[in-house]
Amino acid sequence: MTDPQTTLPHPSDKLPLLHGFRTALTALGIGLLLAATPITASTESEEIRLPKLGDSTSGLVSRTREKELGQMWLRIFRSQVRTSSDALLQQYVEKTVKGLAEYSPLEDKHIDVVVVNNETMNAFAVPGGIMGVHTGLFLFAKNEDQFASVIAHELGHLSQRHYARSLEAQRNSTIPTLAGMLGALVIAATAGGDAGLAAITATQAAALDSQLRFSRKNEQEADRVGIETLAKSGRDPNAAGEMFEQMLKATRYYRRPPEFLLTHPVTEKRIADAKLRSQRMADVPPSDSRDFHLMRARIRLATEPTPQQAIKRFQAELDGISDNDDAARYGLALAQIAAGKPDTALDTLQPLLDNEPSKAAFVLARTDIDLMREDYTSATGRLQHALDRNPGDHALTMGLANAHFKAGNYLAAERILAKYSRVRKKDPSVWYLLAETHGLAGDIVGVHEARAEYYILNGVFDKALQHLRHGIRMTKNDYQTHAILEQRMKEVIKMQEKAKEL
Repeated sequence: MTDPQTTLPHPSDKLPLLHGFRTALTALGIGLLLAATPITASTESEEIRLPKLGDSTSGLVSRTREKELGQMWLRIFRSQVRTSSDALLQQYVEKTVKGLAEYSPLEDKHIDVVVVNNETMNAFAVPGGIMGVHTGLFLFAKNEDQFASVIAHELGHLSQRHYARSLEAQRNSTIPTLAGMLGALVIAATAGGDAGLAAITATQAAALDSQLRFSRKNEQEADRVGIETLAKSGRDPNAAGEMFEQMLKATRYYRRPPEFLLTHPVTEKRIADAKLRSQRMADVPPSDSRDFHLMRARIRLATEPTPQQAIKRFQAELDGISDNDDAARYGLALAQIAAGKPDTALDTLQPLLDNEPSKAAFVLARTDIDLMREDYTSATGRLQHALDRNPGDHALTMGLANAHFKAGNYLAAERILAKYSRVRKKDPSVWYLLAETHGLAGDIVGVHEARAEYYILNGVFDKALQHLRHGIRMTKNDYQTHAILEQRMKEVIKMQEKAKEL
C-alpha cells in the first residue's frame, strides 16, 4: 500500500480529467455550448409537432444512448468535482430522490445521485438518470418540502426528456450539449465567486438567446410535473413557490445569485404561477422532517471556520431559538467531537440516544466518540447491533467497515466491503475503502481490482487499465480470476474508446 506509483487518491481529491474530454474542453472551454450550432427559435408549427409530455419516442437520442452518455458524463464530472463521501448524507439524498421518483412520471425510476461538496445553492439533472445536489441546497431550504421541491423540479426535466426533445427541435448532435453542460456544472461546483458566475452566465445567455421560448416551456412543464410530484408524494405543493421566493430574494440581498437561478430563471410571474397551481390541488398539511435538519446540521458544521465557532453557534441555538432542537443538539455534539472533546460530546448526545438508541445518525456520532477514545470493541459492537436492527443501512454498513478498519480488524472490514461492493457497484467510496482494506489484509490482487473499479467510476481509464494489467499478471495460475480481469479490461478499453469519440 506504499507504492508511490499506485497510491490511491482520497475520494475528495480532484482527479485528472479524462484525455478525450480534456482536449475538447480545453479547446472550447465552458463555451463549448456557445460553439454548438445555433438553436433556431421554435415556431408555432414546430411547437405543435413536439411529442406529448413523457412520450417514449421523443428525441433523436434513444433512452439506452442517454443512459450510456449519462454514465460517461458522471464519471468525468466526478473526476473534476469534489463530491461528498459522507455516507449518511448520501443515503438521505438518495432516499429523498427515490421517494419522489416513485411519484413522478419517469419510466425508469432509477436515479444515480451525486452529492457535491459546495456551499452554493444548486441542483441539476443530466440525461440518463443523473441527479446532482450541492450541499448548499440544504442551507437555502428552510425545510424538507422546500428541499424536495427542487429535486422534484429536476425530476420533471428528466421525465419530460427535455434534453432529448431540445435536440429533436434543433436537429443537432448530443455531444456539444452534454459537454457544455459538463463545463458549466464543473465551474459551478469548483470555481465559485465571480469567475464561475460569469462563465455560467455566458453559457446560459447563449442558450436563452437562441431558445428562449422553448426554454420557458421546459421550465413550465418541469414546474407543473414537479408540483404534482410533490403533492402525490404527500408533501406540501406550496413549498415550490416558497422556495422560488427564497431564490428570488437571494438575487436581491446577495451579491451573487444562486447558480440554480442561472439555468432556471425565476420571475414574479413564475412564483405566482407556482402558487396558483398549488392552490388548485388538494390541501396537504405542511410537514417537516427532523432528518433534513440533522443533515443540515452536518453541512453547517462543515461550513464553519473552526469547530469552536460551530460549538458557539449550535450552543446559542440550543439555548435560544432553533429550527429544530434535536438538530441543534446533534450539531453541537458533532462540533464537540470535531473539537476533540469526547466527554462533553457524549453528555450533549446522550438525551438523543436515550430517546432513539438505534437511530443511525446518533449511533454513528456515539461511535465517533468510541473511536476517539480508541474503544474499538464498543464501536464495532454498537454499530453491529444497530445494523442488525436496520439491515442494509448504507451509513451503518460503511461505519462498521470503517470502525473495523481503524481497529486493525482488516479481514472483518474486508468481508463487509467485499460483499457490499456487489450491492453498491457504482459507489466510489465503497471501492476506495475496499482497496485500502484489501492492501492491509494482504490481498494484493484485490487491491488492483478495487482500485480499477474506483478509477473507472471516476473516469480515469488509464489508471484503471494499469491496475487491471497488474492483477492479470498476478493471476496467471488462477484461471477464473484471470478471465474476469481480462474481460473487465476489454470493457474498460471500450469505455476509453467511446470517451475519446466524445
